[in-house]
Amino acid sequence: MAKKRKEKSFSSFVNNPIDFTLVITILLLLSIGLVMVLSASSALAESGNSYSYFSRQLIFAVLGIIAMLFISKIDYRFYQKFYKHAWWIALILLALVLVAGRTVNGAKRWIYVTETLSIQPSELVKILMIIFYAGILTKNRDYLKNYGKGFIKHILLLAPIIVLLLLEPHFSASVVIIGICSIMMIMAGCKFWHFLVTGGVVRNPSNDFTYYKRAI
Repeated sequence: MAKKRKEKSFSSFVNNPIDFTLVITILLLLSIGLVMVLSASSALAESGNSYSYFSRQLIFAVLGIIAMLFISKIDYRFYQKFYKHAWWIALILLALVLVAGRTVNGAKRWIYVTETLSIQPSELVKILMIIFYAGILTKNRDYLKNYGKGFIKHILLLAPIIVLLLLEPHFSASVVIIGICSIMMIMAGCKFWHFLVTGGVVRNPSNDFTYYKRAI
């Protein structure tokens, strides 16, 4: 009986209607990005082909849309089973960048699979941290209003990720991930004043901030 109920739930999720407002917004942002790539890179294109960079990005855009349509049919509750794995995978990827990544313009942010194919783990880490915090905040929802068990505990789990990002250095990705995780914590039930108090006590030296700001 339980199995049939589970299958029915999953089937109804797969057959849910598409949110066309969200899809149109994504396609609009994607189109603007492609136009900007074409405008900015046409003069620097390889082999005299002014569309080389644009064509490459267009291929990735089409593949991304296909992946989006496929992933949208997966029940989001499926990811909750692997939220702990997401944290470890993020940690391993960022550590791998420091070990096997290539330094470009003073920063080590990319892992080159080949001379023309590379990946930026920090982009994957953003998704992994969303999965991780969605899972752990759901699990610990009864303690989120507590400063120690609800706030400090979850902030400390973020600390190793941010440290590895700053070692690259990748300050902009650190700010984005901190922002995403903080908003998720507040929406889940953490007290906003916890962030204000902690932010007022813990301050980075201005020279360190200036250094990492240059890495954006």
